[in-house]
Amino acid sequence: MSVSLNADTEKARSYLETLCRMNPGRQTGSSGNRVATDFFASAIGSWGYDVDTTPFPCMDFESYGASLICDGHSYAVFPSPFTTSCDVTARLISVATMAELQKCRCKGKILLMKGELCAEHLMPRNYPFYNPEHHQKIIALLDKKQPAAIVTATGKNPALMGALYPYPLFDDGDFDIPSVYCTDATGEEIAARAGSEFSLAIDARRIPSTACNVLARKNPGARKKIVVCAHIDARPTTPGALDNASGVVTLMLLAEMLRDYRGKTGIELVAISGEEHYSAAGELDYLDRYGSELDRVVLAVNIDGTGYVKGKTAFSLYGLPKTIERYAREALGGCDTITEGEQWYAGDHMIFVQGGRPAIALTSDRAAELTAEIIHTSRDTPDLVDCRKLVDAAAALKTLIEAR
Repeated sequence: MSVSLNADTEKARSYLETLCRMNPGRQTGSSGNRVATDFFASAIGSWGYDVDTTPFPCMDFESYGASLICDGHSYAVFPSPFTTSCDVTARLISVATMAELQKCRCKGKILLMKGELCAEHLMPRNYPFYNPEHHQKIIALLDKKQPAAIVTATGKNPALMGALYPYPLFDDGDFDIPSVYCTDATGEEIAARAGSEFSLAIDARRIPSTACNVLARKNPGARKKIVVCAHIDARPTTPGALDNASGVVTLMLLAEMLRDYRGKTGIELVAISGEEHYSAAGELDYLDRYGSELDRVVLAVNIDGTGYVKGKTAFSLYGLPKTIERYAREALGGCDTITEGEQWYAGDHMIFVQGGRPAIALTSDRAAELTAEIIHTSRDTPDLVDCRKLVDAAAALKTLIEAR
């Protein structure tokens, strides 16, 4: 390993460990998130970039536990993210299907949802990028039925929810019915007592807050620009090494490699706060402020989930003109730790793809394994990151940008 590569790898390791030590984590709106964005802005500003950290409003959340009791027996339940508090004693009604939900009379009752109703996490009611009709229908029915509180019983769903078990059906600061979640097995125990009186207490609070995206620019007045982004926020359940401190570190390495950039095309490096947040506040703030400029974007690159110790970094291409596609394949495909992978449609590159702009996504070729076993859990720690792969990815992106 060359002296330069070794130094960059050590630097990457230091950045990674710093980002993963944020307390209480990097959830959008939290103090840890603000420390992380300050850290990123301070570093990148020292390399001659114009830095913008304009704040936007968002919601932070803290929870202190929940209890569900029937006839002296306690059931293990957990507050849903962004739930409201409650202290409710009422009869419990159980439903497992849409038909049962439509028919049930649960106003003022505690409603247990299980089975097919809880087959997948419900998208937040105001999520702008993807919101299936059947999710909206469930939310609308619950608004109409007006239960006093909701218990949701969820199983394992690694394809959608990774290693989280149980997972919260609701993660939505715009949904005001108090809710908790539990395992599907616990749900069956609770359902066996349907019709009985239960007491549910939730201790949680929503905290109006602010966060910011960090935008760093070279040649900001250029007619055309290349955007490279990585989300800096993380779920409160995880240190977020691979999701997505490693992507932010790659962005920082690239920023320093381009510190002397003098090209005609503008460079915009963006640490986005909000990819993991129910409101997508960071993405919406970016679009509110710069959506009218999307036609200036000749290429957008999103970095999310790079550097896993197993496998390689995977790139995928979206609507690239032939010339840029050739440059991309030469720059990215020429590195032994990078390979072409499958397209994926759940990352921040999609705000550019949906706007008709050419984009590249960088992630891991073991993304399915990571999602099923690591992502959003306490196991997503720095020891799972090979920092040499982050250096390689940054160097390949530098080559691509300078080829323009």
